[in-house]
Amino acid sequence: MRIILLGPPGAGKGTQAKRIEEEFGIPQLATGDILRLAIREGTEWGKKAEPFVREGQLVPDEVVIGVVKERLSRDDVRRGFILDGFPRTLRQAEALEEILKGLHIAIDAVLYFDIPAEELVRRLSARRVCENCQTPYNLISSPPRSDEVCDRCGGKLVQRPDDTPEVIRKRLAVYEEQTRPLVEFYARKGLLVTVPASGSIEETYARVKEMLAKKLHGNG
Repeated sequence: MRIILLGPPGAGKGTQAKRIEEEFGIPQLATGDILRLAIREGTEWGKKAEPFVREGQLVPDEVVIGVVKERLSRDDVRRGFILDGFPRTLRQAEALEEILKGLHIAIDAVLYFDIPAEELVRRLSARRVCENCQTPYNLISSPPRSDEVCDRCGGKLVQRPDDTPEVIRKRLAVYEEQTRPLVEFYARKGLLVTVPASGSIEETYARVKEMLAKKLHGNG
């Protein structure tokens, strides 16, 4: 099973990817993890990515594509994989097609986690982090035992600047411009499966399993 996860920030892609990974035994390939692994191992593309990551800059498409190609060439993905965070643009999607063609494999399904923008703002603006030990919380889904106080060290919980509603709305606008076209791209190819992502983690994962089963057995 080879699948791609699409959806805006806060839709729960990473959480659902881990559930799929645990149940089906196929690796989650998150872009950040792939980059860090390539840098740590000193691969050809990892060396090219390192200066951008070290300086906190956006890693160029060419380098991200090269790192992903290296990762997809490894033995542990032969039974399948979950791409989480890649592709983000049409250029990356087209490059991925070429990579997979060269490896003689194809994507089975693209899961698009659909959720109203205001629900995303509510979820993301509820995030907090301990200013002492950096333990993360969410006031909605994983709140501390005492309001605004860290369970681990008793430190004060604070909201990061990029978790304010204003910044979140700007991030969602960037997503709509850059990544939303991928939904249409994969819909035209008959690969897109839309998963309603409102509700609990368990409810969303139940939908994921149901829709994957239909898609992979030719009923979707």
